[in-house]
Amino acid sequence: MSKTDLKKELKELYSPSAREVSLVEVPDMNFVMVDGAGDPNTVPEFQQAIEALYGVSYTLKFTIKKAGLGPDYTVAPLEGLWWAADISSFELGEKDKWIWTLMIAQPDFVTTDMVDEAIKALKDRKDPLALSKLRFEPLREGLCVQIMHIGPYAEERPTLEKLHTFMQSNGYEFNGKHHEVYLSDPRRTAPEKMRTVIRQPVRRK
Repeated sequence: MSKTDLKKELKELYSPSAREVSLVEVPDMNFVMVDGAGDPNTVPEFQQAIEALYGVSYTLKFTIKKAGLGPDYTVAPLEGLWWAADISSFELGEKDKWIWTLMIAQPDFVTTDMVDEAIKALKDRKDPLALSKLRFEPLREGLCVQIMHIGPYAEERPTLEKLHTFMQSNGYEFNGKHHEVYLSDPRRTAPEKMRTVIRQPVRRK
């Protein structure tokens, strides 16, 4: 029996073109989330958040499979929402002033009770430092523009500029936080081959 895989079921969200910006209607989705702030390359809270998110997500997956509470599924990729109190700090790359929410999407049959049980099980077994900060809630984005960025995170600016130019040329304005979906594992992928979905919720001006 094949696994459920959000990346395949919602291919338009996870496999956009790297050449052209596209419009997409993003459905409401449920995520486990951890909030934080500061330079992701230096603050320990960033890696702690990732550890807690993956820990709960895999605990959920194996608990659901073992108990027969739902179909087997592939754990979704890490995603991030990014912003700053002064948006110019984000645009200028002043990473120490960035605010972020890291998150992993969950299948629609996952309930709050299931997440609570997974958190308890993980706490008993390992208790990662950011576990107490983890929450489970829906994200509503609706209409978005997006494009695939190929390459290192530090070289996203031209891709972002292309996305923002598309918005301006087609009469759209910002309607939510900058959103990234990390499809590649930086520990196993050459920087020039990294794949990241860049997404921005929008509305008509």
